[in-house]
Amino acid sequence: MLPTVRAFSLLFVFIVFSAAFASDSDHKYLSEDPVTLWVNKVGPYNNPQETYNYYSLPYCQPGANAAHKWGGLGEVLGGNELIDSQIEIKFQKNVDKASICELELDAAKVKQFKDAIENTYWLEFFMDDLPLWGFVGEFHPDKNNDNKHLLYTEKNILVQYNGDQIIHVNLTQDNPKPLVMGKTLDLTYSVRWVPTNVTYARRFDVYLDYPFFEHQIHWFSIFNSFMMVIFLTGLVSMILMRTLRNDYAKYAREDDDLETLERDVSEESGWKLVHGDVFRPPRNLVILSAIVGTGAQLAMLVLLVILLAIIGMLYVGRGAIITTFIVCYALTSFISGYVTGGLYSRSGGKNWIKSMVLTASLFPFMCFGIGFILNTIAIFYGSLAAIPFGTMVVVFVIWAFISFPLALLGTVVGRNWSGAPNNPCRVKTIPRPIPEKKWYLRPSVISLMGGLLPFGSIFIEMYFVFTSFWNYKVYYVYGFMLLVFLILIIVTVCVTIVGTYFLLNAENYHWQWTSFFSAASTAIYVYLYSIYYYYVKTKMSGFFQTSFYFGYTLMFCLGLGILCGAVGYLGSTLFVRRIYRNIKCD
Repeated sequence: MLPTVRAFSLLFVFIVFSAAFASDSDHKYLSEDPVTLWVNKVGPYNNPQETYNYYSLPYCQPGANAAHKWGGLGEVLGGNELIDSQIEIKFQKNVDKASICELELDAAKVKQFKDAIENTYWLEFFMDDLPLWGFVGEFHPDKNNDNKHLLYTEKNILVQYNGDQIIHVNLTQDNPKPLVMGKTLDLTYSVRWVPTNVTYARRFDVYLDYPFFEHQIHWFSIFNSFMMVIFLTGLVSMILMRTLRNDYAKYAREDDDLETLERDVSEESGWKLVHGDVFRPPRNLVILSAIVGTGAQLAMLVLLVILLAIIGMLYVGRGAIITTFIVCYALTSFISGYVTGGLYSRSGGKNWIKSMVLTASLFPFMCFGIGFILNTIAIFYGSLAAIPFGTMVVVFVIWAFISFPLALLGTVVGRNWSGAPNNPCRVKTIPRPIPEKKWYLRPSVISLMGGLLPFGSIFIEMYFVFTSFWNYKVYYVYGFMLLVFLILIIVTVCVTIVGTYFLLNAENYHWQWTSFFSAASTAIYVYLYSIYYYYVKTKMSGFFQTSFYFGYTLMFCLGLGILCGAVGYLGSTLFVRRIYRNIKCD
Protein backbone atom coordinates (compact mmCIF):
# COMPACT_ATOMS: atom_id res chain seq x y z
CA MET A 1 0.00 0.00 0.00
CA LEU A 2 2.89 2.36 0.76
CA PRO A 3 4.25 2.60 -2.83
CA THR A 4 0.74 3.23 -4.13
CA VAL A 5 0.12 6.01 -1.60
CA ARG A 6 3.51 7.55 -2.35
CA ALA A 7 2.96 7.46 -6.11
CA PHE A 8 -0.52 8.95 -5.81
CA SER A 9 0.78 11.65 -3.47
CA LEU A 10 3.56 12.65 -5.86
CA LEU A 11 1.12 12.79 -8.75
CA PHE A 12 -1.28 14.92 -6.74
CA VAL A 13 1.45 17.33 -5.63
CA PHE A 14 2.56 17.74 -9.24
CA ILE A 15 -1.00 18.47 -10.40
CA VAL A 16 -1.83 20.91 -7.61
CA PHE A 17 1.41 22.84 -7.67
CA SER A 18 1.55 22.99 -11.44
CA ALA A 19 -1.94 24.46 -11.35
CA ALA A 20 -1.02 26.86 -8.58
CA PHE A 21 2.09 28.25 -10.18
CA ALA A 22 1.49 27.81 -13.91
CA SER A 23 0.94 30.91 -16.02
CA ASP A 24 -0.69 31.39 -19.39
CA SER A 25 2.64 32.79 -20.57
CA ASP A 26 6.27 32.74 -19.56
CA HIS A 27 5.94 36.42 -18.51
CA LYS A 28 7.94 37.49 -21.57
CA TYR A 29 6.49 39.57 -24.38
CA LEU A 30 7.48 40.82 -27.80
CA SER A 31 6.64 44.32 -28.94
CA GLU A 32 2.86 44.76 -29.37
CA ASP A 33 2.07 41.30 -28.03
CA PRO A 34 -1.41 41.28 -26.44
CA VAL A 35 -1.47 41.66 -22.65
CA THR A 36 -4.60 40.53 -20.83
CA LEU A 37 -6.22 42.67 -18.15
CA TRP A 38 -8.15 40.34 -15.83
CA VAL A 39 -10.99 41.69 -13.72
CA ASN A 40 -11.38 39.92 -10.40
CA LYS A 41 -13.66 41.22 -7.66
CA VAL A 42 -15.29 44.17 -5.91
CA GLY A 43 -16.44 44.70 -2.35
CA PRO A 44 -16.62 47.07 0.66
CA TYR A 45 -13.14 48.27 1.52
CA ASN A 46 -13.63 47.84 5.27
CA ASN A 47 -14.86 44.24 4.83
CA PRO A 48 -12.01 42.32 3.16
CA GLN A 49 -13.85 38.97 2.90
CA GLU A 50 -17.11 40.41 1.58
CA THR A 51 -16.21 40.30 -2.11
CA TYR A 52 -18.31 39.83 -5.21
CA ASN A 53 -17.78 39.17 -8.88
CA TYR A 54 -16.62 42.31 -10.67
CA TYR A 55 -19.62 42.16 -13.00
CA SER A 56 -22.06 41.98 -10.08
CA LEU A 57 -21.92 45.74 -10.51
CA PRO A 58 -23.59 46.86 -13.77
CA TYR A 59 -20.39 47.55 -15.67
CA CYS A 60 -20.31 46.74 -19.37
CA GLN A 61 -20.37 42.95 -19.69
CA PRO A 62 -17.65 41.23 -21.77
CA GLY A 63 -18.52 39.03 -24.70
CA ALA A 64 -19.75 35.48 -24.32
CA ASN A 65 -16.30 34.17 -25.27
CA ALA A 66 -14.51 35.97 -22.41
CA ALA A 67 -11.90 33.67 -20.93
CA HIS A 68 -11.84 32.68 -17.25
CA LYS A 69 -8.57 32.04 -15.46
CA TRP A 70 -8.33 29.41 -12.72
CA GLY A 71 -5.00 29.37 -10.95
CA GLY A 72 -5.45 26.41 -8.63
CA LEU A 73 -7.21 25.16 -5.53
CA GLY A 74 -5.89 27.88 -3.24
CA GLU A 75 -6.99 30.65 -5.59
CA VAL A 76 -10.60 29.39 -5.61
CA LEU A 77 -10.63 29.00 -1.82
CA GLY A 78 -9.26 32.52 -1.58
CA GLY A 79 -12.29 33.91 -3.39
CA ASN A 80 -10.78 34.82 -6.76
CA GLU A 81 -12.53 34.65 -10.13
CA LEU A 82 -10.50 36.18 -12.96
CA ILE A 83 -12.35 37.10 -16.15
CA ASP A 84 -10.85 38.58 -19.31
CA SER A 85 -11.90 42.23 -19.49
CA GLN A 86 -11.35 42.17 -23.27
CA ILE A 87 -9.75 45.61 -23.05
CA GLU A 88 -7.17 45.86 -25.82
CA ILE A 89 -3.68 46.31 -24.38
CA LYS A 90 -0.46 45.62 -26.28
CA PHE A 91 3.06 45.39 -24.92
CA GLN A 92 4.95 48.74 -25.07
CA LYS A 93 2.12 50.39 -27.02
CA ASN A 94 0.76 53.53 -25.38
CA VAL A 95 -2.96 54.26 -25.51
CA ASP A 96 -3.83 57.91 -24.99
CA LYS A 97 -7.56 57.44 -24.63
CA ALA A 98 -9.80 54.69 -25.90
CA SER A 99 -13.38 53.71 -25.25
CA ILE A 100 -14.26 50.63 -23.21
CA CYS A 101 -18.01 50.97 -23.76
CA GLU A 102 -20.97 53.27 -23.29
CA LEU A 103 -22.89 52.69 -20.08
CA GLU A 104 -26.59 53.54 -20.17
CA LEU A 105 -27.87 54.31 -16.69
CA ASP A 106 -31.31 53.15 -15.64
CA ALA A 107 -32.85 53.21 -12.16
CA ALA A 108 -31.51 49.78 -11.15
CA LYS A 109 -27.94 50.56 -12.27
CA VAL A 110 -27.95 53.93 -10.55
CA LYS A 111 -29.11 52.33 -7.31
CA GLN A 112 -26.43 49.61 -7.48
CA PHE A 113 -23.63 52.09 -8.15
CA LYS A 114 -24.86 54.45 -5.42
CA ASP A 115 -24.94 51.63 -2.87
CA ALA A 116 -21.44 50.57 -3.90
CA ILE A 117 -20.06 54.10 -3.63
CA GLU A 118 -21.69 54.71 -0.24
CA ASN A 119 -20.08 51.48 1.06
CA THR A 120 -16.65 52.47 -0.36
CA TYR A 121 -16.42 49.59 -2.82
CA TRP A 122 -12.95 48.79 -4.11
CA LEU A 123 -12.09 46.75 -7.19
CA GLU A 124 -9.20 44.48 -8.12
CA PHE A 125 -7.66 43.71 -11.52
CA PHE A 126 -4.67 41.59 -12.51
CA MET A 127 -2.16 42.08 -15.29
CA ASP A 128 0.63 39.54 -15.76
CA ASP A 129 -0.20 38.20 -12.27
CA LEU A 130 0.31 41.65 -10.71
CA PRO A 131 -2.65 43.24 -8.87
CA LEU A 132 -4.16 46.65 -9.55
CA TRP A 133 -6.57 48.30 -7.14
CA GLY A 134 -8.98 51.18 -7.32
CA PHE A 135 -12.32 52.47 -6.06
CA VAL A 136 -15.67 52.52 -7.81
CA GLY A 137 -16.35 56.19 -7.21
CA GLU A 138 -16.49 59.14 -4.83
CA PHE A 139 -19.09 60.10 -2.26
CA HIS A 140 -19.65 63.76 -1.31
CA PRO A 141 -22.38 63.98 1.35
CA ASP A 142 -22.23 67.80 1.43
CA LYS A 143 -23.42 68.13 -2.18
CA ASN A 144 -26.99 68.14 -3.39
CA ASN A 145 -28.84 64.85 -3.80
CA ASP A 146 -28.21 64.64 -7.53
CA ASN A 147 -24.44 64.99 -7.52
CA LYS A 148 -23.08 63.46 -4.31
CA HIS A 149 -22.45 60.03 -5.92
CA LEU A 150 -19.72 60.23 -8.57
CA LEU A 151 -18.66 57.24 -10.68
CA TYR A 152 -15.12 57.02 -12.08
CA THR A 153 -15.33 56.72 -15.84
CA GLU A 154 -11.66 56.77 -16.84
CA LYS A 155 -9.07 54.13 -15.96
CA ASN A 156 -5.42 55.11 -16.36
CA ILE A 157 -2.98 52.20 -16.33
CA LEU A 158 0.73 52.78 -15.85
CA VAL A 159 2.96 49.82 -16.75
CA GLN A 160 6.67 49.68 -15.99
CA TYR A 161 8.71 47.15 -17.94
CA ASN A 162 12.29 45.92 -18.09
CA GLY A 163 13.24 44.50 -21.47
CA ASP A 164 10.55 41.98 -22.39
CA GLN A 165 9.01 41.61 -18.92
CA ILE A 166 6.40 43.58 -16.99
CA ILE A 167 7.73 44.80 -13.63
CA HIS A 168 5.04 47.00 -12.09
CA VAL A 169 1.47 48.08 -12.82
CA ASN A 170 -0.60 50.86 -11.29
CA LEU A 171 -4.19 51.97 -11.72
CA THR A 172 -5.49 55.50 -11.22
CA GLN A 173 -9.03 56.59 -11.96
CA ASP A 174 -10.28 59.95 -13.06
CA ASN A 175 -13.14 61.90 -14.62
CA PRO A 176 -15.83 61.22 -12.00
CA LYS A 177 -19.35 61.68 -13.35
CA PRO A 178 -22.62 62.05 -11.43
CA LEU A 179 -25.06 59.16 -11.57
CA VAL A 180 -28.16 60.43 -13.34
CA MET A 181 -30.87 58.06 -14.49
CA GLY A 182 -31.25 58.05 -18.30
CA LYS A 183 -27.77 59.44 -18.92
CA THR A 184 -25.10 57.58 -20.94
CA LEU A 185 -21.54 57.52 -19.61
CA ASP A 186 -18.55 56.90 -21.85
CA LEU A 187 -16.14 54.58 -19.99
CA THR A 188 -12.57 55.02 -21.24
CA TYR A 189 -9.06 53.84 -20.50
CA SER A 190 -5.48 54.83 -21.21
CA VAL A 191 -2.22 52.89 -21.03
CA ARG A 192 1.26 54.31 -20.59
CA TRP A 193 4.44 52.19 -20.77
CA VAL A 194 7.56 53.34 -18.87
CA PRO A 195 10.93 51.52 -18.77
CA THR A 196 12.53 50.70 -15.41
CA ASN A 197 15.77 49.21 -14.11
CA VAL A 198 14.04 47.04 -11.49
CA THR A 199 14.68 43.36 -12.15
CA TYR A 200 11.94 40.78 -12.58
CA ALA A 201 12.99 39.00 -9.37
CA ARG A 202 12.30 42.17 -7.36
CA ARG A 203 9.03 43.14 -8.97
CA PHE A 204 6.88 42.06 -6.03
CA ASP A 205 8.81 44.16 -3.51
CA VAL A 206 6.60 47.19 -4.13
CA TYR A 207 3.68 45.35 -2.51
CA LEU A 208 5.62 44.63 0.70
CA ASP A 209 5.22 47.13 3.53
CA TYR A 210 8.75 47.16 4.93
CA PRO A 211 8.25 50.03 7.45
CA PHE A 212 5.24 48.23 8.97
CA PHE A 213 6.58 44.69 9.29
CA GLU A 214 10.18 45.60 10.08
CA HIS A 215 9.31 48.28 12.62
CA GLN A 216 11.39 48.48 15.80
CA ILE A 217 8.39 47.18 17.78
CA HIS A 218 8.55 43.95 15.77
CA TRP A 219 12.22 43.46 16.54
CA PHE A 220 11.66 44.39 20.17
CA SER A 221 8.88 41.81 20.51
CA ILE A 222 11.23 39.09 19.28
CA PHE A 223 13.89 40.19 21.77
CA ASN A 224 11.33 40.34 24.58
CA SER A 225 10.07 36.84 23.80
CA PHE A 226 13.62 35.54 23.62
CA MET A 227 14.32 36.94 27.09
CA MET A 228 11.16 35.20 28.32
CA VAL A 229 12.51 31.91 26.96
CA ILE A 230 15.79 32.40 28.84
CA PHE A 231 13.92 33.20 32.04
CA LEU A 232 11.59 30.20 31.81
CA THR A 233 14.25 27.69 30.84
CA GLY A 234 16.37 29.02 33.67
CA LEU A 235 13.42 28.65 36.04
CA VAL A 236 12.87 25.04 35.02
CA SER A 237 16.53 24.06 35.07
CA MET A 238 17.76 25.95 38.17
CA ILE A 239 14.82 25.95 40.58
CA LEU A 240 12.64 23.03 39.59
CA MET A 241 15.41 20.56 38.83
CA ARG A 242 17.27 21.58 41.99
CA THR A 243 14.21 20.73 44.05
CA LEU A 244 13.88 17.41 42.30
CA ARG A 245 17.53 16.63 42.86
CA ASN A 246 17.09 17.20 46.61
CA ASP A 247 14.02 14.96 46.54
CA TYR A 248 15.98 12.25 44.74
CA ALA A 249 18.79 12.44 47.27
CA LYS A 250 16.43 12.13 50.23
CA TYR A 251 14.35 9.43 48.64
CA ALA A 252 17.33 7.29 47.60
CA ARG A 253 19.15 7.23 50.94
CA GLU A 254 19.50 3.70 52.26
CA ASP A 255 21.90 4.05 55.17
CA ASP A 256 19.97 6.50 57.36
CA ASP A 257 19.33 5.60 60.97
CA LEU A 258 15.83 4.69 62.04
CA GLU A 259 15.01 8.11 63.48
CA THR A 260 16.00 9.98 60.32
CA LEU A 261 14.13 7.50 58.16
CA GLU A 262 10.96 7.84 60.24
CA ARG A 263 11.22 11.64 60.08
CA ASP A 264 11.64 11.59 56.30
CA VAL A 265 8.69 9.23 55.87
CA SER A 266 6.47 11.39 58.08
CA GLU A 267 7.49 14.52 56.14
CA GLU A 268 7.31 12.88 52.74
CA SER A 269 4.64 14.41 50.55
CA GLY A 270 4.05 15.67 47.06
CA TRP A 271 4.74 14.07 43.74
CA LYS A 272 6.48 10.95 45.13
CA LEU A 273 3.33 9.78 46.90
CA VAL A 274 1.35 9.41 43.66
CA HIS A 275 3.86 7.22 41.82
CA GLY A 276 1.35 4.36 41.82
CA ASP A 277 -1.31 6.45 40.06
CA VAL A 278 0.58 8.92 37.89
CA PHE A 279 0.65 6.54 34.90
CA ARG A 280 -3.00 5.56 35.24
CA PRO A 281 -4.73 5.89 31.81
CA PRO A 282 -6.53 9.25 31.57
CA ARG A 283 -10.25 9.65 31.14
CA ASN A 284 -11.49 9.73 27.53
CA LEU A 285 -8.27 8.17 26.27
CA VAL A 286 -9.55 7.96 22.69
CA ILE A 287 -10.20 11.70 22.49
CA LEU A 288 -6.93 12.65 24.18
CA SER A 289 -4.93 10.40 21.87
CA ALA A 290 -6.66 11.82 18.81
CA ILE A 291 -6.15 15.48 19.66
CA VAL A 292 -2.55 14.95 20.75
CA GLY A 293 -1.83 13.19 17.45
CA THR A 294 -3.61 15.96 15.53
CA GLY A 295 -1.67 18.62 17.45
CA ALA A 296 1.64 16.93 16.68
CA GLN A 297 0.69 16.93 13.00
CA LEU A 298 -0.31 20.60 13.11
CA ALA A 299 2.99 21.53 14.77
CA MET A 300 4.95 19.80 12.02
CA LEU A 301 2.62 21.27 9.39
CA VAL A 302 3.13 24.85 10.58
CA LEU A 303 6.89 24.39 10.72
CA LEU A 304 6.93 22.88 7.21
CA VAL A 305 4.75 25.61 5.67
CA ILE A 306 6.84 28.36 7.27
CA LEU A 307 10.04 26.84 5.91
CA LEU A 308 8.52 26.48 2.44
CA ALA A 309 7.31 30.08 2.59
CA ILE A 310 10.82 31.25 3.49
CA ILE A 311 12.44 29.21 0.72
CA GLY A 312 9.85 29.63 -2.01
CA MET A 313 8.32 33.08 -1.35
CA LEU A 314 4.80 31.63 -1.46
CA TYR A 315 3.24 35.02 -0.78
CA VAL A 316 3.88 35.96 -4.42
CA GLY A 317 1.34 33.54 -5.91
CA ARG A 318 -2.41 33.92 -5.50
CA GLY A 319 -3.60 31.20 -3.14
CA ALA A 320 -0.17 29.52 -2.99
CA ILE A 321 -0.14 29.52 0.82
CA ILE A 322 -3.58 27.89 0.99
CA THR A 323 -2.64 25.27 -1.59
CA THR A 324 0.61 24.49 0.21
CA PHE A 325 -1.21 24.22 3.54
CA ILE A 326 -3.77 21.73 2.20
CA VAL A 327 -1.19 19.57 0.42
CA CYS A 328 1.17 19.54 3.41
CA TYR A 329 -1.69 18.74 5.76
CA ALA A 330 -2.62 15.71 3.69
CA LEU A 331 0.98 14.49 3.47
CA THR A 332 1.69 14.96 7.20
CA SER A 333 -1.32 12.90 8.26
CA PHE A 334 1.06 10.01 8.86
CA ILE A 335 2.44 11.91 11.86
CA SER A 336 -0.94 12.26 13.55
CA GLY A 337 -1.66 8.56 13.05
CA TYR A 338 1.76 7.54 14.37
CA VAL A 339 1.54 9.67 17.53
CA THR A 340 -2.05 8.64 18.21
CA GLY A 341 -1.41 4.92 17.63
CA GLY A 342 1.62 4.86 19.91
CA LEU A 343 0.00 6.88 22.70
CA TYR A 344 -3.27 4.93 22.62
CA SER A 345 -1.55 1.52 22.69
CA ARG A 346 0.94 2.47 25.42
CA SER A 347 -1.98 3.54 27.61
CA GLY A 348 -3.74 0.20 27.21
CA GLY A 349 -6.32 1.21 24.60
CA LYS A 350 -7.97 -1.60 22.67
CA ASN A 351 -10.27 0.11 20.15
CA TRP A 352 -7.53 1.48 17.91
CA ILE A 353 -9.77 1.77 14.83
CA LYS A 354 -12.02 4.23 16.63
CA SER A 355 -8.95 6.20 17.68
CA MET A 356 -7.60 6.23 14.13
CA VAL A 357 -10.91 7.39 12.57
CA LEU A 358 -11.26 10.17 15.16
CA THR A 359 -7.68 11.31 14.53
CA ALA A 360 -8.15 11.46 10.76
CA SER A 361 -11.49 13.29 10.93
CA LEU A 362 -11.43 15.43 14.09
CA PHE A 363 -9.79 18.65 12.90
CA PRO A 364 -10.96 18.47 9.24
CA PHE A 365 -14.57 17.95 10.31
CA MET A 366 -14.42 20.79 12.85
CA CYS A 367 -13.14 23.07 10.09
CA PHE A 368 -15.77 21.68 7.73
CA GLY A 369 -18.54 22.45 10.23
CA ILE A 370 -17.43 26.07 10.63
CA GLY A 371 -16.79 26.36 6.88
CA PHE A 372 -20.22 24.98 6.04
CA ILE A 373 -21.92 27.68 8.11
CA LEU A 374 -19.76 30.43 6.59
CA ASN A 375 -20.27 29.03 3.10
CA THR A 376 -24.04 29.08 3.57
CA ILE A 377 -23.81 32.76 4.54
CA ALA A 378 -21.58 33.51 1.52
CA ILE A 379 -24.00 31.74 -0.85
CA PHE A 380 -26.90 33.73 0.60
CA TYR A 381 -25.00 36.96 -0.05
CA GLY A 382 -23.83 35.81 -3.49
CA SER A 383 -20.19 36.41 -2.53
CA LEU A 384 -17.05 35.07 -4.16
CA ALA A 385 -16.14 33.76 -0.71
CA ALA A 386 -18.61 30.93 -1.33
CA ILE A 387 -16.72 27.72 -2.13
CA PRO A 388 -17.96 25.98 -5.30
CA PHE A 389 -19.28 22.43 -4.97
CA GLY A 390 -16.53 21.10 -7.25
CA THR A 391 -13.86 22.55 -4.99
CA MET A 392 -15.49 20.88 -1.99
CA VAL A 393 -15.33 17.57 -3.85
CA VAL A 394 -11.62 18.10 -4.58
CA VAL A 395 -10.89 18.83 -0.91
CA PHE A 396 -12.89 15.78 0.18
CA VAL A 397 -11.01 13.57 -2.32
CA ILE A 398 -7.70 14.84 -0.93
CA TRP A 399 -8.82 13.91 2.57
CA ALA A 400 -10.35 10.55 1.63
CA PHE A 401 -7.57 9.27 -0.66
CA ILE A 402 -4.44 10.84 0.83
CA SER A 403 -4.97 12.09 4.39
CA PHE A 404 -7.11 9.20 5.67
CA PRO A 405 -4.92 6.37 4.27
CA LEU A 406 -1.77 8.02 5.62
CA ALA A 407 -3.40 8.38 9.06
CA LEU A 408 -4.32 4.71 8.93
CA LEU A 409 -0.79 3.76 7.96
CA GLY A 410 0.67 5.94 10.71
CA THR A 411 -1.62 4.39 13.33
CA VAL A 412 -0.56 0.86 12.37
CA VAL A 413 3.12 1.79 12.43
CA GLY A 414 2.74 3.67 15.72
CA ARG A 415 1.01 0.72 17.42
CA ASN A 416 3.71 -1.69 16.35
CA TRP A 417 6.80 0.47 16.79
CA SER A 418 6.02 2.54 19.90
CA GLY A 419 2.90 1.01 21.38
CA ALA A 420 4.43 -1.26 24.03
CA PRO A 421 3.76 -0.09 27.63
CA ASN A 422 7.01 0.99 29.30
CA ASN A 423 5.97 3.02 32.34
CA PRO A 424 8.67 3.44 35.01
CA CYS A 425 6.16 2.71 37.80
CA ARG A 426 3.48 0.07 38.13
CA VAL A 427 -0.09 1.34 38.35
CA LYS A 428 -1.84 0.35 41.60
CA THR A 429 -5.20 -1.39 41.52
CA ILE A 430 -7.04 1.03 43.80
CA PRO A 431 -6.83 4.74 42.89
CA ARG A 432 -5.40 6.97 45.59
CA PRO A 433 -7.80 9.62 46.96
CA ILE A 434 -6.89 13.18 45.97
CA PRO A 435 -6.72 15.56 48.97
CA GLU A 436 -8.30 19.00 48.93
CA LYS A 437 -5.85 21.75 48.10
CA LYS A 438 -5.90 25.53 47.88
CA TRP A 439 -7.80 27.11 45.02
CA TYR A 440 -4.69 28.03 43.01
CA LEU A 441 -3.61 24.37 42.83
CA ARG A 442 -6.82 23.21 41.21
CA PRO A 443 -6.52 21.88 37.64
CA SER A 444 -8.91 24.51 36.24
CA VAL A 445 -6.85 27.38 37.66
CA ILE A 446 -3.56 25.86 36.52
CA SER A 447 -5.05 25.35 33.05
CA LEU A 448 -6.19 28.97 32.75
CA MET A 449 -2.95 30.42 34.10
CA GLY A 450 -0.83 28.20 31.87
CA GLY A 451 -1.77 30.03 28.68
CA LEU A 452 -0.81 33.52 29.82
CA LEU A 453 2.95 33.35 29.21
CA PRO A 454 2.72 31.58 25.83
CA PHE A 455 0.19 34.20 24.73
CA GLY A 456 2.49 36.94 25.99
CA SER A 457 5.27 35.56 23.80
CA ILE A 458 3.19 35.75 20.59
CA PHE A 459 0.60 38.49 20.97
CA ILE A 460 2.70 41.14 19.19
CA GLU A 461 3.12 38.76 16.25
CA MET A 462 -0.64 38.14 16.36
CA TYR A 463 -1.13 41.86 15.68
CA PHE A 464 0.98 41.66 12.53
CA VAL A 465 -0.69 38.43 11.39
CA PHE A 466 -4.19 39.81 11.96
CA THR A 467 -3.33 43.07 10.24
CA SER A 468 -1.95 41.31 7.17
CA PHE A 469 -4.98 39.01 6.88
CA TRP A 470 -7.72 41.56 7.58
CA ASN A 471 -6.18 44.78 6.25
CA TYR A 472 -4.78 44.11 2.76
CA LYS A 473 -1.13 43.72 3.75
CA VAL A 474 1.08 40.98 2.32
CA TYR A 475 2.70 39.03 5.15
CA TYR A 476 6.24 38.17 4.08
CA VAL A 477 8.36 38.11 7.28
CA TYR A 478 8.22 34.34 7.74
CA GLY A 479 11.63 34.44 9.39
CA PHE A 480 10.01 36.37 12.25
CA MET A 481 7.18 33.85 12.30
CA LEU A 482 9.63 30.94 12.52
CA LEU A 483 11.39 32.49 15.52
CA VAL A 484 8.08 33.26 17.24
CA PHE A 485 6.82 29.73 16.58
CA LEU A 486 9.93 28.16 18.10
CA ILE A 487 9.68 30.52 21.08
CA LEU A 488 6.03 29.56 21.50
CA ILE A 489 6.95 25.86 21.56
CA ILE A 490 9.68 26.35 24.16
CA VAL A 491 7.59 28.63 26.39
CA THR A 492 4.61 26.27 26.19
CA VAL A 493 6.70 23.25 27.19
CA CYS A 494 8.35 25.09 30.09
CA VAL A 495 5.12 26.53 31.46
CA THR A 496 3.30 23.20 31.18
CA ILE A 497 6.10 21.36 32.97
CA VAL A 498 5.97 23.84 35.86
CA GLY A 499 2.17 23.50 36.04
CA THR A 500 2.40 19.70 35.98
CA TYR A 501 4.96 19.74 38.80
CA PHE A 502 2.72 21.94 40.95
CA LEU A 503 -0.23 19.63 40.28
CA LEU A 504 1.71 16.48 41.20
CA ASN A 505 3.03 18.15 44.34
CA ALA A 506 -0.61 18.75 45.27
CA GLU A 507 -0.96 14.92 45.06
CA ASN A 508 -3.26 15.20 42.04
CA TYR A 509 -2.27 12.58 39.49
CA HIS A 510 -4.76 13.67 36.80
CA TRP A 511 -2.01 15.55 34.99
CA GLN A 512 -2.69 14.44 31.41
CA TRP A 513 -5.74 16.57 30.60
CA THR A 514 -4.48 19.39 32.83
CA SER A 515 -1.20 19.59 30.91
CA PHE A 516 -3.12 19.64 27.65
CA PHE A 517 -5.56 22.38 28.69
CA SER A 518 -2.82 24.37 30.41
CA ALA A 519 -1.12 24.79 27.04
CA ALA A 520 -4.30 24.90 24.95
CA SER A 521 -5.65 27.84 26.97
CA THR A 522 -3.29 30.02 24.94
CA ALA A 523 -5.93 29.90 22.20
CA ILE A 524 -8.54 31.36 24.58
CA TYR A 525 -6.42 34.46 25.10
CA VAL A 526 -5.77 34.76 21.37
CA TYR A 527 -9.52 34.67 20.73
CA LEU A 528 -10.14 37.29 23.41
CA TYR A 529 -7.45 39.43 21.75
CA SER A 530 -9.21 38.98 18.41
CA ILE A 531 -12.39 40.46 19.91
CA TYR A 532 -10.40 43.49 21.06
CA TYR A 533 -8.74 43.75 17.63
CA TYR A 534 -12.10 43.62 15.84
CA TYR A 535 -13.65 46.50 17.78
CA VAL A 536 -10.56 48.69 18.21
CA LYS A 537 -8.34 48.10 15.16
CA THR A 538 -10.82 47.50 12.32
CA LYS A 539 -13.85 49.20 10.79
CA MET A 540 -15.61 46.01 9.79
CA SER A 541 -19.39 45.96 9.85
CA GLY A 542 -22.32 43.83 8.80
CA PHE A 543 -23.39 40.28 9.52
CA PHE A 544 -21.37 38.81 6.64
CA GLN A 545 -17.99 40.20 7.63
CA THR A 546 -18.56 39.71 11.36
CA SER A 547 -19.45 36.06 10.78
CA PHE A 548 -16.40 35.47 8.62
CA TYR A 549 -14.07 37.27 11.02
CA PHE A 550 -15.09 35.36 14.12
CA GLY A 551 -15.62 32.11 12.18
CA TYR A 552 -12.15 32.12 10.64
CA THR A 553 -10.63 33.24 13.95
CA LEU A 554 -12.40 30.39 15.75
CA MET A 555 -11.01 27.94 13.19
CA PHE A 556 -7.52 29.36 13.69
CA CYS A 557 -7.79 29.27 17.50
CA LEU A 558 -9.04 25.67 17.48
CA GLY A 559 -5.96 24.66 15.51
CA LEU A 560 -3.70 26.73 17.75
CA GLY A 561 -5.24 25.25 20.89
CA ILE A 562 -4.83 21.67 19.66
CA LEU A 563 -1.25 22.38 18.58
CA CYS A 564 -0.21 24.00 21.87
CA GLY A 565 -2.08 21.41 23.91
CA ALA A 566 -0.31 18.55 22.17
CA VAL A 567 3.09 20.20 22.62
CA GLY A 568 2.36 20.80 26.31
CA TYR A 569 1.16 17.23 26.85
CA LEU A 570 4.15 15.66 25.09
CA GLY A 571 6.57 17.88 27.02
CA SER A 572 4.90 17.00 30.32
CA THR A 573 4.98 13.31 29.41
CA LEU A 574 8.75 13.41 28.95
CA PHE A 575 9.10 15.31 32.23
CA VAL A 576 6.91 12.92 34.23
CA ARG A 577 8.66 9.84 32.87
CA ARG A 578 12.02 11.42 33.62
CA ILE A 579 11.33 12.23 37.28
CA TYR A 580 9.70 8.89 38.12
CA ARG A 581 12.43 6.91 36.43
CA ASN A 582 14.85 7.71 39.25
CA ILE A 583 12.72 6.80 42.25
CA LYS A 584 11.96 3.44 43.81
CA CYS A 585 8.50 2.34 42.68
CA ASP A 586 6.82 -0.32 44.77
